[in-house]
Amino acid sequence: MVKDILDIVAFRNRVINAVSGGKALLALFALPEHVLCAVLGDREKRSAETLFAAVEGDEYPSLTPQCPQAHMFEREIAEQYDIAPLGHPWLKPVRFHRPYRAGAKVFAETGPAVCDFFRVEGAEIHEVAVGPVHAGIIEPGHFRFQCYGENVLHLDIALGFQHRGAERALVSNPKRRIFYMETLAGDTTIGHTLAYCRNIESLGGMQISESAEAARAVALELERLANHAGDLGALAGDIGYLPTMSFCGRLRGDFLNMTALLCGSRFGRGLLRGGGLRRPVTKEIADELLSRLIAAEADLKNAVELLWNTPSVLARFENTGVISAENAVALGLAGPCARACGLGIDARKDFPSGIYLKREFEPAVCATGDVYARAMTRWIECRDSIALIKEILPAAVCGPEPEAKPALAPDSLSVSVEEGWRGEICHIARTDARGQLDFYKVVDPSFRNWPGLALAMRGQQISDFPLCNKSFNLSYCGHDL
Repeated sequence: MVKDILDIVAFRNRVINAVSGGKALLALFALPEHVLCAVLGDREKRSAETLFAAVEGDEYPSLTPQCPQAHMFEREIAEQYDIAPLGHPWLKPVRFHRPYRAGAKVFAETGPAVCDFFRVEGAEIHEVAVGPVHAGIIEPGHFRFQCYGENVLHLDIALGFQHRGAERALVSNPKRRIFYMETLAGDTTIGHTLAYCRNIESLGGMQISESAEAARAVALELERLANHAGDLGALAGDIGYLPTMSFCGRLRGDFLNMTALLCGSRFGRGLLRGGGLRRPVTKEIADELLSRLIAAEADLKNAVELLWNTPSVLARFENTGVISAENAVALGLAGPCARACGLGIDARKDFPSGIYLKREFEPAVCATGDVYARAMTRWIECRDSIALIKEILPAAVCGPEPEAKPALAPDSLSVSVEEGWRGEICHIARTDARGQLDFYKVVDPSFRNWPGLALAMRGQQISDFPLCNKSFNLSYCGHDL
């Protein structure tokens, strides 16, 4: 049930004014009953609000010209529910699938990456198409560069090759819901599953023990450590600096093995359930985990600090793929990509839950917005995560708790925000009159950050693309859902 529905003009003004006043547009989407919903986060008040608006007909005035943060969300609305945002400056599909309802026929039926790309005309301008099949073992995506010589003037990114219809499957198949959550983005199992559990616990009125919350935070920070360590090694590999690449490749495995010790799975599957944990965290596990963490901390410090003491590494990292703080705000970037631009935003501070509620948390922030800043932000976050795990691990010892299946509050809506390793993960769950989920929305941070990669490439040499791409390390499947 949706209450307090605004007219579209009032809705549009409220969203634009809120974002220009500093609030975050955490989500903007359409509900099946032809209603738009915006989730606005107030970082100072550490709260979020939802706004609703009815759409008359199959079109509405676009928010994007005054609120660029909305541009990817409005493209998604047009694709999913065939509602046209009039005046959108660059309207095209996001995932290239059939709409969920017949409406304004916004897009012709086509396949992934079959669309108009921005084109630069002129003498000696040439176009370079990369993907969707790549030389490395990565996910499929298409990149279209407009170049003058070696310099990139513009980059268009087309994804959608892995669209699975995950959001609707989450609603239609309750028995597999937790497994869908654990595989929405395979390297963000804890982040997405935790956001889901928060919504179920909120709708079901469940209380979580402090020890279970501590164990959840340990798992979340281990996921951050494994991915950040892997990224730092991969960045070193992209510029041919083999010592850090080799060390960090091994250390990523160490952090994944610590996750396996805690969860029973190197990818974090099998630990989280609504109401608590599925597995026990014994004192023996906690002691062994702490011992391994201390050893890995020393090795990681030695491996990563090689980067900052090597002039050839700094020469490739510094001033490469720069994004200004103003552009980061305009695009609504999230996570380490935003913090590398000087933005002190972090859901653990701004929208805290669990153990983060009782702690003063300072995000890792750098100022230069380049590859160096994105790498350094990851390193600072690694140190912070290790310190936090050491502090809370003794409190994380607890037994398994039987999976709770309480009745969910009927006609209710819940929003959860967690800081995954890539940034803010936002989940929205809604129940019908019977207390059954009838709508679920997922916003992975990659959805907000892909335009940042395109902007970072402007003015760069095309040979810098692998390095810039790795410094963002965005999820294809988390975007495609």
